[in-house]
Amino acid sequence: QVQLVESGGGLVQAGNSLRLACTASGRAFSNYNIGWFRQAPGKEREFVAAIRSSSGTTYYADSVEGRFTISRDNAKNTVYLLMSSLKPEDTAIYYCAACLGIGNYASVGRYDSWGQGTQVTVSS
Repeated sequence: QVQLVESGGGLVQAGNSLRLACTASGRAFSNYNIGWFRQAPGKEREFVAAIRSSSGTTYYADSVEGRFTISRDNAKNTVYLLMSSLKPEDTAIYYCAACLGIGNYASVGRYDSWGQGTQVTVSS
């Protein structure tokens, strides 16, 4: 397994951008698929974006498609989530997660390792 640490959260005004980072420790980071999820108060954890290990293929939730971009730098053991045109409804704790193999990358249950999360607050 890998250990994951998120960073980059904070308070931002609507319309602005923020970049989150998910840094992993452990071996073979490049073998892991990485997903970003978020959880707002009183709501279930939901899929945001994912990037596959080998092909680098990306997946996005409809709510963030065109506004968010996921990327990875395997040399730095880091996956980024660039969030643009932020809206108040993007406010949540953002988590990154890791899994191996092929499957439904939007499913919470698919992932084996999770970070502690980073708070993102978007003011109107």
